[in-house]
Amino acid sequence: MDALLALEDGTIFRGESFGAAVSQAGEICFNTSMTGYQEVLTDPSYRGQIVAMTYPLIGNYGINTLDGESSAPQVRGFVIEELSPLASNWRSQETLHDYLSRHGIPGIQGIDTRALTRRLRTSGAMRAAIVAGATTGAEAVRLAREVPYEGVDFVREVTAADPYGWDTDSQLSRRWIQASNVEKDDVTRDGQGNVTEALPPATRKIVAYDFGLKTNILRSLRQNGFSVQVVPARTLAEEVLALKPEGVFLSNGPGDPAALGYAHDAVRALLGKTPLFGICLGHQILALALGGKTFKLKFGHRGANQPVKDLRSGKVAITSQNHGYAVDPASLPPEVEVTHVNLNDGTVAGLRHRDLPAFSVQYHPEASPGPHDASYFFAEFAKEVDAAGEKV
Repeated sequence: MDALLALEDGTIFRGESFGAAVSQAGEICFNTSMTGYQEVLTDPSYRGQIVAMTYPLIGNYGINTLDGESSAPQVRGFVIEELSPLASNWRSQETLHDYLSRHGIPGIQGIDTRALTRRLRTSGAMRAAIVAGATTGAEAVRLAREVPYEGVDFVREVTAADPYGWDTDSQLSRRWIQASNVEKDDVTRDGQGNVTEALPPATRKIVAYDFGLKTNILRSLRQNGFSVQVVPARTLAEEVLALKPEGVFLSNGPGDPAALGYAHDAVRALLGKTPLFGICLGHQILALALGGKTFKLKFGHRGANQPVKDLRSGKVAITSQNHGYAVDPASLPPEVEVTHVNLNDGTVAGLRHRDLPAFSVQYHPEASPGPHDASYFFAEFAKEVDAAGEKV
């Protein structure tokens, strides 16, 4: 079936429909990762967005139940150059086409994604619509222009409805290892042949705010010895403190951080009372709670190849990122130190309070997809929690 991708500036791309044969609109963005399309599709930070992949062939290793970052795809639509006609991997359980069809998400292939990316880099982020079947370009553009995005609180659409404990039986977070290491003690092989090793004891009790929490962040926290109680985004600070956590984690999530006044208030009330660690949207919320401001990037940072420099050590890490907003460094008070910068454009990639145990990064230490250069931040949070406990 024919399909159209229409941008709000009137640009039309013609291609072929796959996934669900429906029409959908949202803000369009591009991701430069070469792998990890399932993690991209299921990342709650993409709520309200249509994602275009710059890598030309997508779908070649299919979809499986273990690699999702949430229980279902979160994107409004998916744009690729070529859909692989074959899904070939020993872990694959269904094709990308069938997966999107089952969840009602439209896709379009046959698009010149290089031209699309150049358009977004030049003109900046904009709204778009995927329309499957017969329609006019003018009608598709109208759909793109009418969809609301700015100022919408997408966090309320993806946050947990109720509090819950993560992986209380220590099975969901077990670290995957190569099958060649099965001679190690205490390894488990599942029915698909995935091999995992046992977890360390959960000795640190923390609360994680769910602003759009990725599953692999939860796994990473548990792998570093944290017992995690997840709470909805609108949970008040006094409710969190009543749980007597040893630390509080601020998750990633979708949309404009400036629209989440309830989150700023909660984090501001937690400052100095418990160690805080934020990732992505959580980083921006922490900055706003500290008195800083945020702004929208021209086209965002989305991919697994973003270079970040640690200003304290001088080391450079290749990181996984997914965000359309950034912290304004000039707005930060003197007691807040910028610790990391994105080497592509110099934007703030990490910060820390000089006196209180509170720090954050704009990127994703848990990767999924992406490199693991920054995974040490979970261990750094563990040290912060342990140090705070020693002072009590």
